[in-house]
Amino acid sequence: MRTHRFMKWTAAALASVFMLAGCSSGQGGTEAVDASKLTLEQIVDKAKQEGEVNSVGMPDTWANWVQTWNDLGTKYNLKHTDTDMSSAEELAKFEAEKEDATADIGDVGIAFGPLAKQKGLTLPYKTSYWGDIPDWAKDKEGHWMLGYTGTLAIITDKNKVKNPPKTWADIKNGDFKVSVGDVMKANQAQFAVLAAAYAFGGDEKNIQPGIDFFAELAKNKRLASNDAGLANLEKGEVEVGFLWDFNALGYRDKIDKNRFDVVIPQEASVISGYATVINKYAKHPHAAMLAREYILSDEGQSNLARGYARPIRTNAKLADDAKAMLLPDDMYRNALPVKDLNAWEDTTKKLPQLWQEQVLIHVQ
Repeated sequence: MRTHRFMKWTAAALASVFMLAGCSSGQGGTEAVDASKLTLEQIVDKAKQEGEVNSVGMPDTWANWVQTWNDLGTKYNLKHTDTDMSSAEELAKFEAEKEDATADIGDVGIAFGPLAKQKGLTLPYKTSYWGDIPDWAKDKEGHWMLGYTGTLAIITDKNKVKNPPKTWADIKNGDFKVSVGDVMKANQAQFAVLAAAYAFGGDEKNIQPGIDFFAELAKNKRLASNDAGLANLEKGEVEVGFLWDFNALGYRDKIDKNRFDVVIPQEASVISGYATVINKYAKHPHAAMLAREYILSDEGQSNLARGYARPIRTNAKLADDAKAMLLPDDMYRNALPVKDLNAWEDTTKKLPQLWQEQVLIHVQ
């Protein structure tokens, strides 16, 4: 899995990317499509006529997209191609190409959904599963909506730690080393600090409780300098670490399912996710709508679960083999989405300096 894709860029970091992308003239390469006036049957018929759907940032190996694309080919005879790229690159491509669009649909970190709408790059479509999607996980007009989430989890090598921690308190009171990664740069590591802040009374506007938690680990020589990446886990160089749940489960199963314990910390954790955006200038807009529709169906949500990505629809009827890939639902009872994305974006700008001055100063 490409861990770097998970909201690696913040919205503020995109200005230079869009400048590089340039500005194309014209008002769009397709006539305006009003999905609200189409029945699902009409969308299916038009999608079949279009005959293909081209995606960006949705490669076969990420979140088991391959099975969804294969299903769309089998059920609706849609051909598919993907160009793998980051969220920032996807939106830059939409804006640069405009009426010469080569992409119909993309999968972007949640912070990029509102930005895509703001840039006027999206075609709204709510899907028949609209009521099943939490308000925080969708645009009210359907310009973007999450298909799956990632939640900050604890992974423990049971060969190294006999009693795997289940809570933030367990970590605080333990004697093992903790791998959080590079908080100066890595998005996943920064969310670990936010999750700790949630657990100890803070939030995206008040990150200090999270900083204090890791500073104490550093003072006690318990903060490891590495991250909980696949190679480090496999070599036994991580005792306890923080990862998105889908990464932790994927790494666990790839190395040795019985060797690692993966849990969502009981007191609190943080949820993020990925949203589909349909290109306003798509050459195959109905095929893109159908793709979003299928992604949110029971079958599409099961496909995502088979890739360790937690489906956004909590009421989806997952196939037994798909459900078996995920952690139990009750582990997520205290996991929360970011309440204020703008505040979190501001905090991530300050976080490197806070980490350097208050945490790294204690690391030899």
